[in-house]
Amino acid sequence: MTEEELTKQAECCVHEDVIDQVTMDMPPEETLYDLAEFFKVFGDSTRIRILYALFEAELCVGDMAKLLGLSQTACSHQLRVLKNNKLVRFRREGKVVYYSLSDDHVRSIIKKGMEHVEE
Repeated sequence: MTEEELTKQAECCVHEDVIDQVTMDMPPEETLYDLAEFFKVFGDSTRIRILYALFEAELCVGDMAKLLGLSQTACSHQLRVLKNNKLVRFRREGKVVYYSLSDDHVRSIIKKGMEHVEE
């Protein structure tokens, strides 16, 4: 089938009612952009490793760096990205800062992602 025939076939298969419904239910462009930016955070394997480690336990930067074979600087940089995107939170105990997942939503995202990958 030629490209022109495919285009004509696609043109005659338009369901206005479906398009109208999807258009009504579609979030605003800005919201979709924010969602795409949110998922970009998960596009880095180092950040995924950090999140997965925090899925298991609350950790300080030193422990996390040693566990994951990273420098403390690299680990801190990735934690800043995760913190700015509200995926991790921290608490201070004297001079030591401990990190954990920010809430159960993050835990669910990681768990669902793992289920999907392991299918």
